[in-house]
Amino acid sequence: MAKDITSNFEFLKEHDPIFFQLALNAEQAFAADPNTTLIKLRQLGEAFAQEIAVRCGILFDDTTSQSDLLYKIHREIGFEPQIKDLFHTLRIEGNKATHQFKTKHKEALDGLKVARSLAVWFHRAFAKNTDNFKPGPFVAPPDPSAQLSDLQDQIQQLSSQLVEANQQLESDQKLNELIKLEKEEYLELAEEMDKEAKSYQQQLTLQEEQRSQQIEEFESKIAALQEQLEKAPTEQQEQAKKQQKVYSAQLRKASKALYLNEEVTRIVIDQHLVEAGWEADTQSLTYQKGIRPQKGKNLAIAEWPTELNGKKGYADYVLFCGLTPIGIVEAKKENTNVAGKIGQAERYSKGFLNTSKMLPAWELQGLPTAWQTAENTHYYVPFVYSCNGRPFVKQLAEQSGTWFRDIRSNSNLAKPLNNFHSAQGLLDKLTRSKELAEQQLSQEGFAYLKLRDYQELAIQQVESALRNNQSSCLLAMATGTGKTRTILGLMYRFLKTERFKRILFLVDRTALGQQAMDTFQEAPLEQNQTLSKIYNIAQLGDMAAEAETRIQVATVQAMVKRVFMSDNPPPVDQFDCIIVDEAHRGYTLDQDMTEGELATRDASQYLSTYRRVLEYFDSVKIGLTATPARHTSEVFGKPVYTYSYREAVADDWLIDHEPPIRYETLLTQKGIQFEKGAVVSSINIGTGEVETDELDDELNFEVDAFNRRVINENFNKVICAQLAMEVDPFSDEKTMIFCATDLHADMVKRLLDDAFKDLYNGEYNQAAVAKITGQSDKVSQLIRQYKNERYPNIAITVDLLTTGIDVPTICNLVFMRRVKSRILYEQMIGRATRRCDEIGKTVFRIYDPVDIYAALQAVNTMKPLVKDPNVTLEQLMHELTDTDHLEKALNSPGEQEGESQADVILSQLSQKVMRVLRKANKKAEFKPELKQKLDELEELWGVEPKLLHKHLHEIGPQQANQFVQKHTGLLQQLNEVTVMMGSEYRPVISEHADEIRERTQSYGAHAKPEDYLDSFNQFIKDQLNQSVALAVVINKPRDLSREQLKEIKLLLDGAGYSEAKLQSAVRSQTNQDIAASIIGHIRRAALGEALIPFEQRVSKAMQIIYSQHNWLPAQRKWLERLAKQLTHEVIIDRDFVNQRFAEHGGAKQLDKVLVNQLDVVLDELSEAMWA
Repeated sequence: MAKDITSNFEFLKEHDPIFFQLALNAEQAFAADPNTTLIKLRQLGEAFAQEIAVRCGILFDDTTSQSDLLYKIHREIGFEPQIKDLFHTLRIEGNKATHQFKTKHKEALDGLKVARSLAVWFHRAFAKNTDNFKPGPFVAPPDPSAQLSDLQDQIQQLSSQLVEANQQLESDQKLNELIKLEKEEYLELAEEMDKEAKSYQQQLTLQEEQRSQQIEEFESKIAALQEQLEKAPTEQQEQAKKQQKVYSAQLRKASKALYLNEEVTRIVIDQHLVEAGWEADTQSLTYQKGIRPQKGKNLAIAEWPTELNGKKGYADYVLFCGLTPIGIVEAKKENTNVAGKIGQAERYSKGFLNTSKMLPAWELQGLPTAWQTAENTHYYVPFVYSCNGRPFVKQLAEQSGTWFRDIRSNSNLAKPLNNFHSAQGLLDKLTRSKELAEQQLSQEGFAYLKLRDYQELAIQQVESALRNNQSSCLLAMATGTGKTRTILGLMYRFLKTERFKRILFLVDRTALGQQAMDTFQEAPLEQNQTLSKIYNIAQLGDMAAEAETRIQVATVQAMVKRVFMSDNPPPVDQFDCIIVDEAHRGYTLDQDMTEGELATRDASQYLSTYRRVLEYFDSVKIGLTATPARHTSEVFGKPVYTYSYREAVADDWLIDHEPPIRYETLLTQKGIQFEKGAVVSSINIGTGEVETDELDDELNFEVDAFNRRVINENFNKVICAQLAMEVDPFSDEKTMIFCATDLHADMVKRLLDDAFKDLYNGEYNQAAVAKITGQSDKVSQLIRQYKNERYPNIAITVDLLTTGIDVPTICNLVFMRRVKSRILYEQMIGRATRRCDEIGKTVFRIYDPVDIYAALQAVNTMKPLVKDPNVTLEQLMHELTDTDHLEKALNSPGEQEGESQADVILSQLSQKVMRVLRKANKKAEFKPELKQKLDELEELWGVEPKLLHKHLHEIGPQQANQFVQKHTGLLQQLNEVTVMMGSEYRPVISEHADEIRERTQSYGAHAKPEDYLDSFNQFIKDQLNQSVALAVVINKPRDLSREQLKEIKLLLDGAGYSEAKLQSAVRSQTNQDIAASIIGHIRRAALGEALIPFEQRVSKAMQIIYSQHNWLPAQRKWLERLAKQLTHEVIIDRDFVNQRFAEHGGAKQLDKVLVNQLDVVLDELSEAMWA
C-alpha cells in the first residue's frame, strides 16, 4: 500500500490496538497478497465478536467457533440481520482464503469494503463520542491487477462475439494477440507482486513483534474478563446482565445508523447468490464483458439487455442453468422498497430474447410455447426475483428479503424468501408437475396403508387444502390416535405421486425422532415394504444432504445449527415440504410489531428460533398436534381436520380414565405455616447451599406451593407410601410420575424405593423404578427400556416424557406437581390414553395428591401491557432518554388512536418500574435496610417510590425524559433495589409432620358415587323419548349401529357420564368390579337389568355359537381368535372384523374359513350377547 494513503480504518485507533493493527495489515497486504488481506479481515471480524461477547457477559472458550459465537451473541442481544450478513461474509471469504490460496484482488477489495462497513458500525456502538463522527467515503487502494483484469474482459468480449458469429476462436489474430498480452501482463503482475511481497515482508518483520504483543494482550484481556465472569458472584452476574442490555441498545442504535451503499449491497447480494450455488460477480460476470451461458455451469450474468415494445432495459442478473435462462433478478440498494420492484423483473422476462444457442425453459417443461401473460404477451423466463440484500423480517416484509414469483401462472402470488433458490431447485420447480401429482393423489387408494377411517380423512383434508393452494396446514389429533402412522401414510403418498421432492420431518426431541424412525423402518406399506426400504431416509444426526435423500428426520436444534451456524447453509429449496410433530411445543409466536415499534426496536427480539427454521425454507408446512394452541394456529392456520380425545374414546380407539383419585393429607388440608420469629432453612438456588434466617413475619404455604416454593419430605413420604399400596411394581401395567424438579424426582425415587422395600422386602427389585429426566444417564436407553422391557415399570420424570413418548402399557399417572397449563396437562394425560389389549387395559387411573384440577384454568386471552418480556427496563429507559430515539417515537403512531410510540414506551417503562418498586415496598416491611434505601430515594426523587410509575405516566414522555435526565442514576438505583430484595426463588425447607387423611374420587358436581349413579339414571329416563339411538339400546340392542353408539357416547360425555366413571361409581357403591359396557349401564338405568361383565356376555354368547354348529378344529380356532378381540367391541359387524383381522385377510378370509357363514355368526353373536 502506498505510504501517502491514509487507512480507511483510522477511527479504530480509539479502541483496542489490535483492531486497527489487523485492519491496517489487511490494507498493507492487498497489493502483494490479497489472500492475507482476507485472512486478516476474518481475524478482525473474530476480534470484534470476542470484544462484543466479553462486554455483554457472554461466555466462550478456545473451542467456540466464530459461527457459534456469533449465534450466541445474536441469541443474547439480537444482531440486526444486515450486521449478521457482514460478519458472515467476512468469515466465509476469510475461510476460503485460508484454504484455497487463490484470492483475486477484486475479492480482497470487496472484503475491505465490507470490513469498513462493519468497523463503522462497531465504532458507532462503542466509541466514547460519535455525535460528530463522519467516516467519509471508502478509498480503494491501487489495484495492481487492474490492467490484467481489463485485458481479460477484452478477451472474454471478443470470444463471445466470435462464438455468436460462428467463427473459430483459434484463427482470430486479434484474439491471439490479446491472449499473448494477457500472458505478458500476468508475468509482470507476478513480478510486481513479488517485489511488493518482499517490501511488505520487511514492513511485517518490523511490525511483527508489536503485533504479537498486541494479540497476546488482547487475548489475555479477553481470557481475564471471561474468567472474571465465570467466577463472579450471582449479584455481579446479574449486574453484568444489566450492562449487557445497555450495550445491546448501543449496538441497535449503531445498526439503525448504518447505511450500506449500492456497492456493498451488491457484494452482499453476490454472496447470497454464491451461497445458493450460482457463480455470481456483479463486476466481472457481466453481459457487457462477454459472459454468456455455458453448458454445465450455473451462471448469474449481470446487466443482461432486454427490449419490450421498443424500450430497452438491463436485468440486474439473469440466472442460467447451463444454456437455459431460468430466473431474472432485480437487485436494488439496501433501503429501497423491494416488493414493489418485482414487476420490473417481470417486464424483463417479457422482453428477454432467447437466442438459437439457448435451450428455452418452456421446452424443458414440455410446452410448445412460452407462458402467456394476462395481456396476451409472453413470459420467456419463468421465475423472477427482487431483492436488496437485506434479510427477511416479517414486519418489514415489503422492504426486506428476497421476493420471488413463479410467473408461469397468472394466479401465482409473489412471496418473500430468505435467499435465492438453487439451480437444481428451480429446475425441479420447472419440471415437477403439481397438477399431475394432485391428479394421481386423487386416484391413489388407501387400502395398502391399513389406516383407520379418521386417519384417511385427515390425509384427505390435508391433500384438499394443498389443492386449494394452502401453504400451511394443521392437523389436530388426540394423543394416541396414531399421528405418526398418519404422517407415514401422508409422506408415502406425497413421494409416490412426486407431489414433493424432499420432506423434512421436524421434531423437538431426539426421542420423538427415534420413535418416528422406528415406525418408518417397521410399518409395512405396499408389497410389505417399509418406508425406509422404498425411500432413502436421512436419520437423526445425519445432516449431510444427498441428492437421493427423500426424507430427513431432524430436531429443531440440529436444523438451527445447520441453517444459522454453518459455513454452508442449505439452499432454501432443500425441502419443499416440512412436517412438524408436536407442533404446539415451545414454538412461541413471533410478536407482531406495531409501526411505532418498527421505527424504534430490533425485529430479532420478536422472532422465535423455531419459526425462523420454518420460514427459512420455501416449502409447504404441515403441523400435527394433540393440543392446538393460539400460537400453533398463528403459525399453521386453523386445523384442517380435528379428531378429539372424547371422539376417539367414543369410537373405542382410546381408553378413558376413572375419576381422579385425590389424596388429602394433613398438610394439604391445613397448609404449612411458619410462625413469626421461627428460624427457617432455605436453599440458595444460585449456590445450592442451605441458608438459615429468622422470620420477621409468619409464612404460609398452600398445596400449590408444595415441591416448588416449599420442600417437605414428609408430604412426599406419605404419598409414596400410599402409592406403594396401590401401584404394583411387578405388574405389566406401567406408571408415570410427574415431579416438579430434577431434585424432587430424585427424592421421590428414593422414597418410593423405601416404601416398596418396606412392603415387599427382598422380593422388590429397585430397577422397577427409574428417574428419566434430562439429567439421567443414557436417557434414550432408559426410554427404550421403559417402552419395551419389563423394568422399569415406574418412570419418574419432570418434562422429558410429557409429550410424544408412546408407551401403551401406561395405566397409572401420578401428579406430584401442579400444572397450570391445560395444554401441558392434556399432553401428560395423553401418555396413558392408548389402548393395550395385550394386558387387558380398559381404563387408566390418575392419582392427584396436589389438587391439580384446582389449578387448571381456561386459557387467558388478556394481552399484558408489556407484551414482549425481552424488552428490558434498560432498553425502555434508553428509548426514553435518547434524544433521536425519542424524537422518532414521538412522531411514530402508537397502539391506539391519538397515542404516539413514545406514550407506549412510557407506559411499558412505568409498568416495569411499578413491578420493581411495589414489590420492594412490600418486602421493605421485613427488611430495614431496604426500607432505608426507599426512604433515601423518596428524598432524592421527590416522589414516593411506590408511586413513581404514576408520576412518570402523568407527566408524559417529554417531561419523563427530563426527569430521567436529571436523575441520571435512576437505572442503577432500581438495580440496587432489585439486588437488595434478593432472589425470588429460594425454596423453604419444611419438616412439618404429615399423614394421609382421605382417599376420594371426584364425580364432578356429585359428592358421592351413588349421587352420580342416581343422576345418570334420571338422565337416561329423561332422554329416552328424545334419542332414537337410546331407544334402540333399550328395545333391540343387536340392531344398534356404530354411528348410533358414537352418538350415544358423545351425548353422555357432554353431560359428564362415561363408561369409566360409571364403572368406578358402581365399584365404590357395591365393592364389586363389574366391567360392564356402556350398553349394560344404560339398560340397568332404564330397565333395572342386572349389570353383567361384558367379558361374561361374550363368553356366554360364544358358547351358544360353539354349540349351534358342528365346527371343524381350524374353524373353532378362528372363532376363539374372534372372541379374544371382543373385549372392547359392542358393535360386531364386518367393519369390526376387517379392522381386527386386517393382516389376515379381514372379513373376506374369515368368511371363507367359515364357509360363507360369517354374517350368520355375527348376527347370532349380537343376538346372544343381549339375550
